[in-house]
Amino acid sequence: MTGTDALTTEPGAARDRLVERLFGATIAALDLYHVWLGERLGLYRVVADGGPLTAAELAERAGVGERYAREWLEHQAVAGILAVDGDDDHATRRFSMPPGHDEVLLDRDSLHYMTPLALGVVGMAGALPDVRRAFATGSGVPYEAYGEDTRHFIGGINRPMFVNLLASEWFPAVPGLVERLGADPPARVADVGCGTGWSAISIARGFPKASVTGLDLDPASVEEARRNADEAGVAERVTFEVRDAADPRLAGSFDLVCAFETIHDMVDPVGALRAMRALRAPGGAVVVADERVADAFTTDVEDGERFQWGWSAIHCLPCALSDEPAAGTGTIMRAPTFRRYAAEAGFDDVEVLPIENDFWRFYRLH
Repeated sequence: MTGTDALTTEPGAARDRLVERLFGATIAALDLYHVWLGERLGLYRVVADGGPLTAAELAERAGVGERYAREWLEHQAVAGILAVDGDDDHATRRFSMPPGHDEVLLDRDSLHYMTPLALGVVGMAGALPDVRRAFATGSGVPYEAYGEDTRHFIGGINRPMFVNLLASEWFPAVPGLVERLGADPPARVADVGCGTGWSAISIARGFPKASVTGLDLDPASVEEARRNADEAGVAERVTFEVRDAADPRLAGSFDLVCAFETIHDMVDPVGALRAMRALRAPGGAVVVADERVADAFTTDVEDGERFQWGWSAIHCLPCALSDEPAAGTGTIMRAPTFRRYAAEAGFDDVEVLPIENDFWRFYRLH
């Protein structure tokens, strides 16, 4: 049911639907809090590696209290996330990971990996007092205020797309890009707003001749990106810097300048795009991926766009208003808005690339 449908439905029926919807949403939110516990305490890994097991066995192996282990396991069974086998004696019930659930909960490189969503919901909840103050004052909330959970949510939910799709599907759709990244002299790539580094790491993995520089203003993200690159074995070709992309010393240095799902969060998106234009070497490419939403407001949206709306007023818009002067873009950055930003930054044209993705739209800027 769309928002418009809700307004045209008989009042009593509309009321009852909303009651049911909010009750269901509460159950789902509480499920995510339990998923957060399972991730942060390593409970899913213990169950996957050692199940079927009892609550006492989980408590011992994971280093948690047995009474908490039992309550968590039983919730997971009721929620259908874990399987349970046993009678009414809670001491002998054994819990296990159903086939396929391990990929959703534990496989960080799988496109079906969903655990980071729980980190995102918890991270946003922790910042809600700051968001409430921002609503009252019209100000913003800096990215670092959202903490480790939000940082890991963004890095974790995007990582599988970078690992699986960037080199095999996305970059081949950019005319001439794969050829340049594989040619001599070795290509130099700038990844603007690199976060925890998985886009830069995936470029280096997919194109062994290229060297990649990740730029971000968040020190915690850059520190984590360096660890990730080292663990991925590409640290010799990927460097990460806490540095503004507008640094004039970097101008004209890169054969590819890219930014993934970050422009809409920026206080000054036009300035960021202007900096990306300056970073580009003669003949180089500028590629941006950002949210895929309708070109005009409508309440008749699919779940993907509703998902995007859910983050905007809580995270993306407050980040985009965290300094002055601010464009105040938010998650719902429509294609006409992005084209306007690109034109104001000095680009002549914006090409929408033929890349299918449920959540992102890909642009090449000329």
